Amino acid sequence: MSRWAAPLAALEQGLLQRDVAARCLLLAALAGEHVLLLGPPGTAKSELARRLRRLLPGAHYFERLLTRFTVPEELFGPLSLQALEHDRYERLTEGYLPGAEVAFLDEVFKANSAILNTLLGLLHERMFDNGRQRVTVPLVTLVGASNEPPQDDSLLAFHDRFLLRVPVAPVDDAHFTALLQTTGEMDAPAADALIDAPERQALQAAAPAVALGNEIVQLLQAAREHAQRTQQSVSDRRWRQLVALLRLQAASRADTAVSAWDAWLLPYVLSANADAVPGWTDFFEHRVAHTAPLELDGLERAVTAFEQQLDIEQRAPSEQQDDSAGKLALARAIAGPEGRDNELVRLTSERAGRRWSPVHIAARVAQCSSLLQQLADLHDELQRIATHVMTQARAHDWLPPSQRLRIEAVHSARCAAVAGWLQRLQTARDGFAALPVDEALRAEAPAPIAWEAR
Repeated sequence: MSRWAAPLAALEQGLLQRDVAARCLLLAALAGEHVLLLGPPGTAKSELARRLRRLLPGAHYFERLLTRFTVPEELFGPLSLQALEHDRYERLTEGYLPGAEVAFLDEVFKANSAILNTLLGLLHERMFDNGRQRVTVPLVTLVGASNEPPQDDSLLAFHDRFLLRVPVAPVDDAHFTALLQTTGEMDAPAADALIDAPERQALQAAAPAVALGNEIVQLLQAAREHAQRTQQSVSDRRWRQLVALLRLQAASRADTAVSAWDAWLLPYVLSANADAVPGWTDFFEHRVAHTAPLELDGLERAVTAFEQQLDIEQRAPSEQQDDSAGKLALARAIAGPEGRDNELVRLTSERAGRRWSPVHIAARVAQCSSLLQQLADLHDELQRIATHVMTQARAHDWLPPSQRLRIEAVHSARCAAVAGWLQRLQTARDGFAALPVDEALRAEAPAPIAWEAR
């Protein structure tokens, strides 16, 4: 079992559809980075931050809801009257943000410029100017929350300080019943869920030694091209921070090299807003999990064309100018509405229908067999890809289960579609093989069945 299974289980306990947010928060804490949770009220943003603090034994926690009226004293501490008596402008920071290891700031973009300017240095440099002294703060991670992305360009620098930016949406309809039945409470974390400072520091020290192989470099180059193509600006600093986070994630898996699967984080590091996340998610899943749409419509049309041709040939009337149609109608009348004498109808229908030469039937069966082989080969290839992809996906400790299930659903749907076409075409081939035969008919092969390729 992964070392991180217990901490993640503690973070997610009683919460629905929060696997992505929980993983981003835990990775941010391990890496010493900051997280922004974007979503409406009541989506467990503050609860996740409080749970994270409980996983870090001895960590001091600070929480505040910001408004445009919030003053610096509420975050950084009141002025020291004793220091003022000696002409020093210092704050009493104990119990406030400069003394916290884990912090949660709600409505973080509503703070005024005096607070934001101080937060910029505190988040990036882990330094706080207290009077004439610049002191190091113990901050491990700051979790910011907002109902909406920043609306003012002046906030973009502060927004960029959050390496991970995670949309948090209300529970969907499929999980609504479960939502009504869960308490959403977290039990006291077990001992194996706790993460102490030496463990975090050892992980951060090991991360730079993790190799960045050609596979992930090429993937990041493609990601940069995607960003340029979609006119998304990503700073050089953010690319470097992303690589550092990928290395730390690999180190946490006891791997010596970054895997392409570690790049599931791309949407939450490179997206400037929630609207860009689906595009980056598709980028990752198409390139790493092989979920890009395949051009399979032509094969389905081919199967349908064979079925339609079989129906035409089964219904084709006899070439003999006789009263076959009348005899068939009489047989159906005798059978009655409930079909009491279906054997009479069957025999009359067979005699009324057209007969085909052995060469014609053999040609149709051969055409079906050729396409059947193509479909069988494709099904085997899709199964091989699905098995390979899902083996890697299940082996990755950090990949969110919701994303793994989505990837699995794509591959399962593909394999099921081709399997369905195989079954339909096999039925059509059996139908051609069972067409009424007349050995005396001239041996003439039919033209191949055509279908629309587009």
